[in-house]
Amino acid sequence: MQLTLNIPILCAIPLAPLVGSIIAGFFGTKLGGNRIGHGASQFVTILGVTIAFVLSCNVLVQVMDGFYFNGTVYRWMQLGELNLDIGFLIDPLTATMMCVVTFVSLMVHIYTIGYMQGEEGYNRFFSYISLFTFAMLMLVMSNNLLQLFFGWEAVGVVSYLLIGFYFERQSAVFANMKAFLVNRVGDFGFILGIGLILASTGSMQYDVIFSQNTALAAQTLPGTSWNLMTVICICLFIGAMGKSAQFPLHVWLPDSMEGPTPISALIHAATMVTAGIFMVSRMSPLFELSDVALSFILIIGSITALFMGFLGIVQTDIKRVVAYSTLSQLGYMTVALGVSAYPVAIFHLMTHAFFKALLFLAAGSVILGMHHEQDMRKMGGLWKYMPITCLMMLLGNLALIGTPFFSGFYSKDSIIEAVAASHIAGSGFAYFAVMASVFVTALYSFRLYFWVFHGKARWGHADSHDHHAHAEQGDDHAHHGLAPGEKPHESPAVVTVPLILLAIPSVIIGFYTITPLLFGTYFGDSIFIDIARHPVMKELEDEFHGPIAMAIHAFTSPVFLLVVLGVLTAAIGYLWVPKLPTKVAETFAPIKKLFDNKYYLDDLNQAVFAKGLLWIGGILWHRGDQKVIDGFFVNGSAHAVGRFAGVIRHLQSGYLYHYAFAMIAGLAVLLAWVLYAYLPFVR
Repeated sequence: MQLTLNIPILCAIPLAPLVGSIIAGFFGTKLGGNRIGHGASQFVTILGVTIAFVLSCNVLVQVMDGFYFNGTVYRWMQLGELNLDIGFLIDPLTATMMCVVTFVSLMVHIYTIGYMQGEEGYNRFFSYISLFTFAMLMLVMSNNLLQLFFGWEAVGVVSYLLIGFYFERQSAVFANMKAFLVNRVGDFGFILGIGLILASTGSMQYDVIFSQNTALAAQTLPGTSWNLMTVICICLFIGAMGKSAQFPLHVWLPDSMEGPTPISALIHAATMVTAGIFMVSRMSPLFELSDVALSFILIIGSITALFMGFLGIVQTDIKRVVAYSTLSQLGYMTVALGVSAYPVAIFHLMTHAFFKALLFLAAGSVILGMHHEQDMRKMGGLWKYMPITCLMMLLGNLALIGTPFFSGFYSKDSIIEAVAASHIAGSGFAYFAVMASVFVTALYSFRLYFWVFHGKARWGHADSHDHHAHAEQGDDHAHHGLAPGEKPHESPAVVTVPLILLAIPSVIIGFYTITPLLFGTYFGDSIFIDIARHPVMKELEDEFHGPIAMAIHAFTSPVFLLVVLGVLTAAIGYLWVPKLPTKVAETFAPIKKLFDNKYYLDDLNQAVFAKGLLWIGGILWHRGDQKVIDGFFVNGSAHAVGRFAGVIRHLQSGYLYHYAFAMIAGLAVLLAWVLYAYLPFVR
């Protein structure tokens, strides 16, 4: 397929999933009278995403041939000299994100057919995930901050709907509201950054903003001595902290597991959480001019990478282990941004999208095979019954921990080497954090693998079969877990085929793409790096001698030693000496309690922010709404009219002579005024 980069073709990419979403969401639900069934809903949504994927691949091919696009689709509004446009910027950074988003979304759509079969909201779910794909495509294809912000908020709204898909469950309602509110905190900073850019440059178009970056760097924030560029970049990154779940705005992401597993994969792998990483990379011409902002990004990413990884060690829910893995890997990407290794961050975003989607969907396959059981303490020995899922989970974990020749190795090791070569303030702590995270990642990844697929079977017993709320569906009459005598089963092909298709890039894509993405001219001018001030990428290129040499050399590096130690530690604790973890937990009970309570950050949010907002809301409601608005303006005006009417009603006596007297008195007053005004001698 050879099509030029014209507006109709580019519009078809985001609009195809949108059309599928509208058809399934309207005609497949009560809203439109349930006119189409499950088959039609899944067909139109999968067709829409397939069209978007095929066209995105064609766009990528043309971009690699040197065809770029930057143009306006239509003018939404004009305010004086400010033009608010909807347009597309198609360059290597955009094309890469388009392909990643559409491919992972397509795999999730196909997987959903098997995973959500029999769900009451089947059509609604397909509509939501297609709408999610549309929102993310609008975000990454934008050529201005207005459209970027639209996509930014749209993915937040759709994530609210998806996390709370089982809205009958109180925990799901709490989780989606938590995600929505925490992201609003980040978005407040984000919109401040956009406002400062607009006020300083008079435009929202990327090319106009980037052309004035040096002028912005020379200015200070009015009324202060703060560098304007630093303030803008930190405000923008606060938005990224919310969307990409960076400490301390990470608290919503683990709770997003309340949504069905397919959406967990889509949120964590290719959409929403990667939006912040993409945005900072897109804004690299601004961030490159503020070392203070880069240092701030580096430290936040380092904290997230290490301390969120620790929490993955103590989780017993299979999905939450993978969720905390996402937090840690997002920290790695953010660290890469902080040392000006933007191509490495996007490279890890791409490889992570494949193996993280693989891990989530494999976890969902386990949940299906275990009759919707998610507690790893009630699993074990599943490799005999679920060999395909077991192999896919193994491949995903090998990529995640950075095994040489796997995709995750090339991107993850590049981040570590970039941090080692950086001289940005905080790089010393960052290097310690990413190195320690290597061991932690290997430990929790293979803790999950060994506990679930090997060792003693801990299912099929009376005490492991609970008759309570369905883990995914929220059905109070359903059970989850295997009953005595039941055995796990492999998932159907509609579930396992997407796993296999995701496993292929999880294994090989890093090997084939590291050279052009990091050390070639692939990204061109879509990412800007000031090599003179931040020579990290140049130093990485000098040390790179090809993907084979890089992988072979890794076997002698301390990074590989930490990987091996992490896997061995997991094997000892969860295969060979299964009582050891309990003894370690008892020995380090305070630390275990700290991890179990997630550093008490959720409690802090509830005690300070949630109650604080409740207190402020109470004041606004009692004093502002009840006393000022209702009491003074609404009821007060009504009472004033009533009192006035109560006084003047006495003038309406009903007696004719009273009215005649009033008329004569009025006529006398009028006559006196005329005489006074027009007859001078009277005065």
